[in-house]
Amino acid sequence: MKSKKIKVFAPATVSNVGPGFDLMGFAIHGIGDEIELSISKNNFIQIKKIIGDNNRLPYDTNKNTATVSILSLFKSHQIKVGLDIIIRKKMGIGSGLGSSSASAVAGVFAVDKLLGLNLPKQELLSHALAGELIASKSIHADNIAPCLYGGFILIRSYNPIDIVQIDFPKNLFCSILYPEIEIKTSEARKILDKKVDRSVAISQAGNASALIVGLIKKDFQLISRSMEDFIAEPKRAVLIPCYNEVRNAALNSGALNCNISGSGPSMFSFSTSEKDALRIVSAMKTAAFKKGIKSKTFVSMINDDGPSVIK
Repeated sequence: MKSKKIKVFAPATVSNVGPGFDLMGFAIHGIGDEIELSISKNNFIQIKKIIGDNNRLPYDTNKNTATVSILSLFKSHQIKVGLDIIIRKKMGIGSGLGSSSASAVAGVFAVDKLLGLNLPKQELLSHALAGELIASKSIHADNIAPCLYGGFILIRSYNPIDIVQIDFPKNLFCSILYPEIEIKTSEARKILDKKVDRSVAISQAGNASALIVGLIKKDFQLISRSMEDFIAEPKRAVLIPCYNEVRNAALNSGALNCNISGSGPSMFSFSTSEKDALRIVSAMKTAAFKKGIKSKTFVSMINDDGPSVIK
C-alpha cells in the first residue's frame, strides 16, 4: 500500500463517432469526473459525499457506478479494505459524454494506484464495465475503453473483449455542444431497431472501416465522408430538438462532419485547427440558442492520456 489517500481524474469521452455504434470512442480534455479515496478504519466501502450531481446519484454502493466497479475488483482479488469515497461530477449526467463511464474508470484506476496493485488495463476494464452496466443496463465499452486507455479506441469484439488503439491525426480537433437537456442511455437504446437490413449493415460497415482508414492515413476527406451513421443516429436525432440546426451550422462553418456523441444530447464535430474548432462550436451554440435551447461548449484535441492521479 503506497499511501492512505488518492485523488484521480477520469476524462469525458465521445462514443460511436458516427458509424462506430458501440464500437468506437475517444477521450477528450478538460471535463470529466474526480474521485477521492481514503483508507478508513472501517471494513467497508462508503460514499461520504457526491458533489455536482444535484442530489441525483445514489449513495448505495451497490447502485453507484464508481463503487460497483470497485466492489467488482475487490471481490475478484478478495480485497478487504475500508474506503471513504468522495465523488465530484465535473460533467452533466445523461450528457452523452460518458459520465457514468468516467466514474467507473476513476474508481478502479484510483484503487489500483492507491493499493499498488499494478493490474493490467484489460482487467481494470472488466471491472469498470460492471459499473457501467448499472448505469446503462447493458454492456458497451465505447466510453469505458477510451476513458481508461486514452486516445481513439476500437472495440473489435465483446466476447472476449478485444480493445484496439487506433492512430489518429494529432491536429484533429473536436467541437462539442452539450444542450441543457438530458437523454438517458438506457432509454435511448430502447428506441433502436432490433434488426437492420443487410444493405444498411453493409453501408454501416463500409463507413466504419473507412473512418478507421481515414484516421490512420490522416485522410481528412475520407474521415469526413465516412462519418455517417445509418443505425442509431437517425432514431436518436428526434430526441434532440436542435439536431438539424446544430448539424447544419457545423457543416456550414467548415466542420468535417457532425454527429451525436453517444446517446446524446451532446453533439460533436471534427476540424483540423483550434481556430476552426472555436468558430464551429460558436456556430453550433448559436444554432441551439435560436431553437430556445441553452448549451455548454467545449473544444478539445483527442486526449491520449486517459485517467490521471491529481497531485
